[in-house]
Amino acid sequence: MPEIHVTPKAVEKIRAAFAKQGVTGGLRLGVLGGGCSGLSYQFRFEPKARPTDHVFHFEDVEVFVDPKSIVFLDGMTLDYKESLMQSGFAFDNPHATKSCGCGTSFSA
Repeated sequence: MPEIHVTPKAVEKIRAAFAKQGVTGGLRLGVLGGGCSGLSYQFRFEPKARPTDHVFHFEDVEVFVDPKSIVFLDGMTLDYKESLMQSGFAFDNPHATKSCGCGTSFSA
């Protein structure tokens, strides 16, 4: 069974983003061709899961991943990091053999 992990800090930030935007549903995580390193992460609000999606539950936050993306995201941890230089979501992906400086693109 594929697995995605979302840290408590990331769950809190996702929940806050949903509230701020006034949207309901889940967070879609995916992988698209392109980006600095060949593949880039897709990250957006989605009103509901598609029939073929893998659905992960983290407290009251749902994360949707399509079957093609789960191949690249299985075992990944989504975190939220804050520093003096930058704050944002961070992807810790065991399938990424190389990633770019922006942290949103990788190769597998």
